[in-house]
Amino acid sequence: MNNRSRDLSLLAFFVIGCLLVGGISGFFTTGEVDTWYPSLVKPDWNPPSWLFGPVWTILYALMGVAAFLIYREGLEKKEVKIALGIFSVQLGLNFLWSILFFNYKNLFASFVEIVVLWVAILATIISFYRISRPAALIMIPYLLWVSFATILNYTILVLN
Repeated sequence: MNNRSRDLSLLAFFVIGCLLVGGISGFFTTGEVDTWYPSLVKPDWNPPSWLFGPVWTILYALMGVAAFLIYREGLEKKEVKIALGIFSVQLGLNFLWSILFFNYKNLFASFVEIVVLWVAILATIISFYRISRPAALIMIPYLLWVSFATILNYTILVLN
């Protein structure tokens, strides 16, 4: 397998892996998105429900691209292993938020968890920046969206 084919395979692996995390998370929360979530009091600026799926799909794909760019720098390097470890933690926290918010319907725990997630995303961006500026920049939309989601989570917590 030549380098280009290997890179495309690895890129697909990382992107599909991140999309699977989002898809599995969505699978576990779909029922509550359609039943419980609409019953909550939400602010006027709450995005329409149809927007979340496309936005998250794009963000998970971008996460996969960013992780690929870091991996490509060489897994034998300590800073690459650390950066991908931090990335994995934030991806796990991302998955956990959906479970806390939708499955357990725990608005407080999900708020605390999303703040921790935000810090983990920032740590990921900083660790990525030291290795690949493009990888770090690719993660910025994700940080911005989770910043918005954090404010939304807090507002829903207060309103309910």
